[in-house]
Amino acid sequence: MSLSVSCSSVCQKRTLSSLLAGRVVKRPRQEDGQRLQEAAVQLLNQQQSLCSLLEEAGSPNPRNLFCRENAEQRGPASEGLPSAMAGSLLVCELRRQAGQLGVPVAALSVRMVLERLTEITGTEEEEEEEEEDKRRVLLTSSQRTRLCVLLQSSRELLSLGALCPELLWQEYWKAQKQPKLEVVYHLHSRNILTLKYILESDEAVRSWLVSELKALCGWTAPEDQQEARQVQQEVLSTVVGVLVGAGFEGSQEPAAPNRRVSLLCCSVLDHMLAWLLDTMDKTQTAQCGGAGAELWIQLFDASLCGVSASPEALRRFFTHSLTNALTYKPRLAVSDAIAMQSEWSFAKASRSLTSLFRKLAVIFSVEELLSHLQQVLETHEVNWQHVLSFLSTLLVYNPSAQPSLRELLSRLLSSAFDGYDLENMITAFLLARQGALEGPGLFPSYSDWFKMSFGGASGYHAASKKSLVFLLKFLSDLVPFDPPQYLKVHILHPPYVAVKHRSLLMEYISLAKTRLADLKVSVEDMGLYEDVSGAAGAPVQDVDKAVSLFESTGRISATVMEASIFRRPYFLTRFLPALLTPRALPVKADARMSFIEALKKADKIPAAQYSSYVESCQRQWQQERNAVCVENHDDPLEVLKVQLQEFRELVVEGNDGEVSAQLSRISHTLSAIFPDRPEEPTGQAVIKLHTDTPLSPELHVNVVNMILRNFCQCMLDASRANPPNKQIPWASRFVSVLLGNTQLLSSLTHRLWDLFHNQGPSLSAAHVLGLAAFVVHLHASNSQSPLVQTVTVPAPLPTPVPVAEALGSALVCSTHASMLFCVRFCLAAVCYGICRGDSLPPHQQQDYVPNSLYKKLLYLIPRLLPEARRTPLTGEGPEGDYHEEDHPGLWRSTADANTTWRKTAWHLWRHATFRQLVQIPQYQLLFSEWLATELRVQRNEDALPDPDRQEYQQWACLELYLSCPVEQGGCGGDMRSLCAHILNAVMDQQSGSSGVSETGTCLPDILSRLQELVYEMEVSAHSSRSGADVCDFLFELASQRCSPTATSGSPSISGELSLQHALQTWNRVLLALPAVSFVTVKNEGGRTSLDCHNLIEHVNQHQRKACSPAGLLPYHVTAHFLRGVLSASVRCGHASEEVNKAWSQISLRCPLLLVSTVHWWERASPMLVSLWRHLCDGDPLPKQLQLLTDCQHWASSSGKGVSSPVPAAPALLLAASLHRAWGGGGGRRGENQGSRNTLEMLGAERERQCRQVLVFLLFLGVNDLIWTFLYPQEKSHQRARALCTDVLTVLVDSPDWLLIFKPNEQGLYQSVTMVTRDECTRLMPLAFYSLLLQQSAELLDRAVQCPGFLHAAVLCYINLLQLFLDGDTPKPSSEPRADQVTEPRVEPSQILSRAQQFLLRTISQTSPTALSSSQLRQLESRCAELDPEVAAALSLHLSPDTLSQEMDFF
Repeated sequence: MSLSVSCSSVCQKRTLSSLLAGRVVKRPRQEDGQRLQEAAVQLLNQQQSLCSLLEEAGSPNPRNLFCRENAEQRGPASEGLPSAMAGSLLVCELRRQAGQLGVPVAALSVRMVLERLTEITGTEEEEEEEEEDKRRVLLTSSQRTRLCVLLQSSRELLSLGALCPELLWQEYWKAQKQPKLEVVYHLHSRNILTLKYILESDEAVRSWLVSELKALCGWTAPEDQQEARQVQQEVLSTVVGVLVGAGFEGSQEPAAPNRRVSLLCCSVLDHMLAWLLDTMDKTQTAQCGGAGAELWIQLFDASLCGVSASPEALRRFFTHSLTNALTYKPRLAVSDAIAMQSEWSFAKASRSLTSLFRKLAVIFSVEELLSHLQQVLETHEVNWQHVLSFLSTLLVYNPSAQPSLRELLSRLLSSAFDGYDLENMITAFLLARQGALEGPGLFPSYSDWFKMSFGGASGYHAASKKSLVFLLKFLSDLVPFDPPQYLKVHILHPPYVAVKHRSLLMEYISLAKTRLADLKVSVEDMGLYEDVSGAAGAPVQDVDKAVSLFESTGRISATVMEASIFRRPYFLTRFLPALLTPRALPVKADARMSFIEALKKADKIPAAQYSSYVESCQRQWQQERNAVCVENHDDPLEVLKVQLQEFRELVVEGNDGEVSAQLSRISHTLSAIFPDRPEEPTGQAVIKLHTDTPLSPELHVNVVNMILRNFCQCMLDASRANPPNKQIPWASRFVSVLLGNTQLLSSLTHRLWDLFHNQGPSLSAAHVLGLAAFVVHLHASNSQSPLVQTVTVPAPLPTPVPVAEALGSALVCSTHASMLFCVRFCLAAVCYGICRGDSLPPHQQQDYVPNSLYKKLLYLIPRLLPEARRTPLTGEGPEGDYHEEDHPGLWRSTADANTTWRKTAWHLWRHATFRQLVQIPQYQLLFSEWLATELRVQRNEDALPDPDRQEYQQWACLELYLSCPVEQGGCGGDMRSLCAHILNAVMDQQSGSSGVSETGTCLPDILSRLQELVYEMEVSAHSSRSGADVCDFLFELASQRCSPTATSGSPSISGELSLQHALQTWNRVLLALPAVSFVTVKNEGGRTSLDCHNLIEHVNQHQRKACSPAGLLPYHVTAHFLRGVLSASVRCGHASEEVNKAWSQISLRCPLLLVSTVHWWERASPMLVSLWRHLCDGDPLPKQLQLLTDCQHWASSSGKGVSSPVPAAPALLLAASLHRAWGGGGGRRGENQGSRNTLEMLGAERERQCRQVLVFLLFLGVNDLIWTFLYPQEKSHQRARALCTDVLTVLVDSPDWLLIFKPNEQGLYQSVTMVTRDECTRLMPLAFYSLLLQQSAELLDRAVQCPGFLHAAVLCYINLLQLFLDGDTPKPSSEPRADQVTEPRVEPSQILSRAQQFLLRTISQTSPTALSSSQLRQLESRCAELDPEVAAALSLHLSPDTLSQEMDFF
């Protein structure tokens, strides 16, 4: 009977199972079972169909025919009696028919199952599905359902011993030309046949299985067939699991059992790996190897293979596969690897290849992988592309692999030099270069590695000459293949070589330079300026240095000028192209433009090159928006946008390895948009931060915005799932990628500065949170970050600083809006840093809390939250009151948009970690820093009203910093220290060193605090009878701030200007303090008296140097000092007497204050008279002050020709009164005849005091004359010269007038030099000849006859000549004055030649007795070096020896 006979007549009503089940229900008695079975057999004998019966016995679950779990869940209860009965009935029928046919039951059952299997897997009846089935490698859903039913029945037969699986496979293998792999899978999964047996059954099974696996990997299921994709994955994972388990389980010895099966399984897996690598090799230009390759790669998974293979088998399989991948088709030689290595970085490698390596490496540690890599390199011929790509993958997916790789390189180099092994040597160099390709965030640059390995005396090669020769021979062998960037490293950072072996190194350098010349690469990489740090002198660095020197000196440096002559190839081919890099030129010429123009004027830039530069700059300005295309010629913005979006998705998934891989690809794209120069190794770069104008083109700005926006989005997404310390380290790696590109980092820094400084208040909470975290990671990466130098802010940073610190300085606290943004930003940053560093050791936690932002919170939180002042960080209180350690709560408070910043600030202020940081020095807000910040606040836009601001400042000064220890930035309870800090801060602001103008700031408030403190000190000192303390303290502080060493270390012009500016600043502070504080009241022997010593010393040593014009204190300073004297005198028992004594002391020892008082007396006297009357109940002025008024009246009357007696006053007081009345210091000049009469009257007097008055008056006039040389627009040269001429006419016969031009011999007139500035004193020789050379011949003859004139004239000439040699003479006036029309003025440049002529004529006319022998020898020795002609004239006309010879001749 045929097994294919139809059984439709039986199935029309009910199935056999249902019929049997129904009868069981109707007759549940067990004893009826036998009779029922006999009836069923009779029925089958009448009309039988084994196929239908086989199908009936399966009883599948139609809801899920594939899931074996459902079959298991059915259990015995669901199968029950019907299934067992059906199986037994089927076996009975098989035996009956087998007996009739004379064949074994197993053969008949195999035939029956095979026919049904062929029917199921055959072509579908529908014609339209024929072509689809030919392409399909899996069964259809309906085929799979029927097959499951068939195999269920077959399993029943097998359990009853009626089916032979081996025979079934043999017959199926013979009957099918290409058996389907899914059928084999089902046979294996239902325990009918094992895949292991199938592999052993026939030699051809191996090739069939390989082809089936390839076809199944290459087949793509339609999108709507989820079941098919699930079956595809299950089939592949099951087959691979069996192959791994059978191939790598147990011993690998040749005599081991199952060795043949093991080899077969390994062969299949090796064949598939080769197919995978071939596929990737054919599509290596693409980023992936196709869907089939990707599917097979996913099978290298421990979770997929762990069911059928033990962990040890899996490790052996992965090790075996990794070895095969690394040794796959080793076609490339080492020389090819050296030349092509730069194309094998992670970003350029196939994603399929890197994904394969990552899968194979996942179960091993980094040390195991590198050890295996070393073993493979030592024992196999390798595929260098795969080896180096594997290393890049390892570094990218395991950022902590750097130490292990460096250790491996160390072992390789040690082994290489121990045995002079070239293989280890080349391996070490290739691996080091590959690591360097992945950027500084993953491995040091090649230049750094080469310097660390060979740059010092402890290098691997430094042990012996043989080692050195070995290294240089190795490097020489690389020269024909080495890319230029590596040759440059070897030249710029050569190995350490002892002096005696220097020639060996020079041979290599010569060879390398020759190779670079052949490659048409410039060999002159040694820059113009030597860098002591060892960094390469790249042309860009040379340009920056040259521009910097030009900006500071205004001249082209000598180094550049020499290079333009002696190093012309470098200058023309490297330096000028780097200088003339096209850019969009700023509207206002910057230092670089000025430097270029200076070089052009000096004919150092070829005209054609300059024209090309100008045209290129114009094109650059017009084409800034042109995009730079990446290698695949896609829009870089679109490529980056897609990559950043993918990165965001990976961050959300928390896929650590894929995050690193994606960052490597992003880095590659960014390197195309921001092309750096990796072939030019440099030291730590310095970014110039131009804060006034954005320097980045629009493309770069768009890219930077995209990067920052993506970072903020990623931070928000990641923070929703986990706090910072529970996230994968995606943010730190993201920032590390950006730090590797200096040009990108420069654009980022400029953009962040602009956002923080100009747009901060408009940023949303999401932006604030993301950017704050970004700055935190910049701070944590300080060690690998370039430095930033701000160049255009009001207060440029004195030295380059890390990026995070530079950005912190962009956060200002000057207005209410800026304070709110600053506190929000700093709260986000510090909270993020504390939470991020929670899982780190204590010494690393600080890396995530920027101290600059922490200090801003120390300033802002107490200022804006008054309750924080009641719980200071340094105060002592109960631990439970405010010490909290709740990192998740802190982060939730920060990230929650509904939480106010006040709540977050209060939470942070009480947080234990925040409070502990203040104990660390770098996190302490010093009092000086607090003052500088407070002085920047704009009063009209402050967050605090005036009363609250006063309360806050008093709390900070008196409660916080006064008692705070000095080592923590406070004053240690010292009120003097508190005042000193405030004074210094005020002076720093007013002098401009803080970069903030005092206009509109809190300067008045701080000065009020200072006045309060000084007054309190004054009252305390007065009550304790130690009034000298405050005065001494103030003048001591002024001396420190106004000394030349405090302002400038050298007596240059800039130093003098700085000193004058400091003194002017001090005067503004001085005027804000009580005048009485500057005069000391002594108490000696029960008697109080005034002591003006400090005041006199201050005026003589400091105020004198800042006078403008010279010799005259400002009115307000003069009046302030006088008020101080009067006010302090009332503390003494006899006020008027003490004022007289003090003024007498001032007249003798402080001529500048005397002259200034005389000059301003007419203006100051009403105020001083009123003050004195108020202090002394209407008493008249003291006698000495009244004398000032008398002298003023006498001088004024004498100028008008009214004769009056000379007051009994000091000579200098009288001279100053005449000087003031007759036109000195800008006064009105009286009648000339009246003044001449007075001068003649004084000259006729024989009293010495009258002559002193004239000498002092001449000095004051000469001082005015000198000032007109320095500042010709401020005084009348004609008026000053006329006064000097009038006085000299009367005084010319007296030798006293010469003393003012001889500083070392002034005698009685020594004190007058303390009237003017030092620079005017140095110009006295110029004034001497300027005055004499414009006098009449008669007056000159009288002057020459004056005793001591020749000696003074020669000394003045020598000093004048020295002035010209030192360049200290004033510059000629550029604009003519009105008085030059009638009487031209002799310029300083003309005076020297005329002075020599005058002196030579005077020497020839002077008697030999005019000079003593000692004076003559002194003058001859000094003139011999400066002017031999004058020295010869002195010797010829005045030497006694010369004169005696002439007498003998005659």
